[in-house]
Amino acid sequence: MILATLMFVFGVWVVQQFSQLPNLPWLLCALVAAILIFVAQFHPRFSKHFHTPKFLKVLLLSAAVFLLGVVWASSFALWRMSDELPHLWEQKTIAIIGVVASVPEATERGTRFRFDVEKILTKGAIVPRHISLNQYSVNPYGAGGDVLSKSSEEDVAQVNQFHAGERWLFSVRLKRPHGTQNPHGFDFESWALGENMRASGSIKSKAGLKKLNNFVWRPSYIIEHLREKTQQRITRVLAGKPYSGVIQALVMGDDSQISAEDWQVFLRTGTSHLMSISGLHITMLAGLVFGLVSFIWRSSPKLMMRLPTRKAAVLAGAATALAYALVAGFSVPTQRTFYMLLVFAVALWSGRQLVISQVLALALLVVVLLDPWAVSSPGFWLSFGAVAMLAYALGARIGEIHWFKAALQTQWAVTLGMLPLLLVMFNLASIISPIANAFAIPLISFVVTPLALLGSFLPIDALLNLSYKALEACMWALKWLNQLPMATWQQHEPATWTLFPATLGVLWLLLPRGFPMRWLGLLGFLPMLLIVPPRPMLGEMKVTVLDVGQGLSVVVQTATHTFLYDAGPKFNVQSDAGSRIVVPFLRGEGIRKIDGFMVSHNDIDHSGGMASILALMPVGWLNSSLPEETETPDTLEKMQCYAGQSWAWDSVDFEVLHPSLESYDDAALKDNYRSCVIKVTSQSGSILLTGDIEKDVELELLDSQSEALKSDVLIVPHHGSKTSSTADFIAAVAPSVSVFTPGYLNRYKHPKPEVLTRYQATNSLLYRSDYQGALEVNFAKSNIKMVSWRSQYKRYWHDRFPIEKK
Repeated sequence: MILATLMFVFGVWVVQQFSQLPNLPWLLCALVAAILIFVAQFHPRFSKHFHTPKFLKVLLLSAAVFLLGVVWASSFALWRMSDELPHLWEQKTIAIIGVVASVPEATERGTRFRFDVEKILTKGAIVPRHISLNQYSVNPYGAGGDVLSKSSEEDVAQVNQFHAGERWLFSVRLKRPHGTQNPHGFDFESWALGENMRASGSIKSKAGLKKLNNFVWRPSYIIEHLREKTQQRITRVLAGKPYSGVIQALVMGDDSQISAEDWQVFLRTGTSHLMSISGLHITMLAGLVFGLVSFIWRSSPKLMMRLPTRKAAVLAGAATALAYALVAGFSVPTQRTFYMLLVFAVALWSGRQLVISQVLALALLVVVLLDPWAVSSPGFWLSFGAVAMLAYALGARIGEIHWFKAALQTQWAVTLGMLPLLLVMFNLASIISPIANAFAIPLISFVVTPLALLGSFLPIDALLNLSYKALEACMWALKWLNQLPMATWQQHEPATWTLFPATLGVLWLLLPRGFPMRWLGLLGFLPMLLIVPPRPMLGEMKVTVLDVGQGLSVVVQTATHTFLYDAGPKFNVQSDAGSRIVVPFLRGEGIRKIDGFMVSHNDIDHSGGMASILALMPVGWLNSSLPEETETPDTLEKMQCYAGQSWAWDSVDFEVLHPSLESYDDAALKDNYRSCVIKVTSQSGSILLTGDIEKDVELELLDSQSEALKSDVLIVPHHGSKTSSTADFIAAVAPSVSVFTPGYLNRYKHPKPEVLTRYQATNSLLYRSDYQGALEVNFAKSNIKMVSWRSQYKRYWHDRFPIEKK
């Protein structure tokens, strides 16, 4: 059974690596082949004529189960992806009727919630069944794109009027799931498919909103309604307290209100798994109820006569686990734990003895059957991996062992066992994790969570406040640990194949004491630690134009130096491209320091991620046109960019072409007009980085620097705005490759069609970060090689976009 489960899961995982799903005839052939293998091996009429060797029989059956996994996952994916928003209906106004299907999530700009579409009123429109909607109480961009401006009190009131289970009529504008695509980055489109969120968009307030029913009576909406009431109670009792979002996450699985700073603390101390509903919490609560019911049942002979104590306790524990999982929204992590506990419960109820490996295999099979996309989630591998490592490390233990020693062995097994996965998935492992978890696990699981649950469902505010006080003490200790100089180990992203020798090394290290030469297990980590991403050779460079949405960030790597141009946009108060895209990319590439950082100008789509980058990465110096009052670390070397600055790293030349030093005397000059323009030249070619310069600056450059403008690759000024890219400027640069960096379906409609036409007329190869994702440009061996991330990392759920050329 265990081998069959693993092969089925492997088949499901392989499907998630496909760039294109198999067609129906192929799937039918695979299904028939699997069935024929099973019939040939198990049906008496056929099996007696074939004497298959045992190893061959195992091989054939494994292949059959693998094919079933492929067929199951592919069929599931074809069915789900058939419910999609056609490109033709993106950003069109569509009238729909449906039900608020989740607890509305408060954001700094309004509110967001899931919506189940029941009826489409716009003639001919096609809308997926499950979508995500935003209602804004403020302008999401603000004046100039950098200030959030409040709207009327009436709009604010509208945002707060939506509740789970209500039926509404909306006019909406939608778009298909589309996220930024970068090496070492988060795949939003994969997540959206797994969550069955097939489109997202905004509600048009001025088109009129109409509530049709106060509540739609359906089990899923009833649960969401109860979750919303729970959220409202937590928000009211803990109003204004900085860690109230953590309490909300522990009670109902909604971690959206945890601040970015707190997430950094949890990540660096290795306690992220505790700060939302986890398998540990569900197991703890179910075990607590199991013990309580056992005690009560044994004290009553009447109850024992009606139902054996063990069965009653099992029933109560399973019901508690289900209730807690439902309060958590039945997310994938809670599903995994519930199914595992359910298998244990069935075994206890029936009196059968199951070993942990069989329970784990059954739970694994159930999770993957119900959610094939679970195999793409890091939490899936971490949770099942942790239980598997514990079973392996502690399974051979004989006799009684002191509780303290058992706790140390458990923590050692989990910490060491999860290390390879953590390094592959996050390029980071917490060194202080064993210490942090030693006090955080009992405090969160046995004090904070039970008190928070009781306080959320009983009208006793003191319980929630007491839970919060215990959480405050835990946070104080975690933040103290986080300040230690060697709190984490960070490195490049290891190649996936290095996971296998590292895992074998872990298994060797976890062998029982006394086993000879256990230290040899450390050798399994050598490939993961020593095989690093290659750097360019002397005189060569690698340029990565990151996909940051509507914005810009470019990384230039030479043989021994790293230069960063712009920091990408700020998305909201807690999130920006610096922390979400730029820093993960740098760390994944094994870059430990930014030698030079240039921020072209003071626009939020270019400088929005600067603060996060300066906080998370060592930076040699900052060169920019930012105002002098811009906040930066006191120890950072800062300078203004101006024409004439130049330097060379590893035989690669950097030359600033704009702005003039005198331009800083003109306080009325627009930020775009003061964009830092820099040309980087290697032995194999050059690239011109232009920020958001406009026509007047282009004309100035043509007058003063026309010969220096000639470049092989051009980052198109201002994302393709009609205010830039004059015909004379394009002719002077004469780029072989032109790269546009707009956001997908951005509100400015960049790049403008007339600008695209100008570049197409020059026979330049055109790339768009919203279509091709991050673009890697390798200047090496006297040629230029272009690789787009969407072409390199193709998955069946990604939209296909052409490379535009004449």
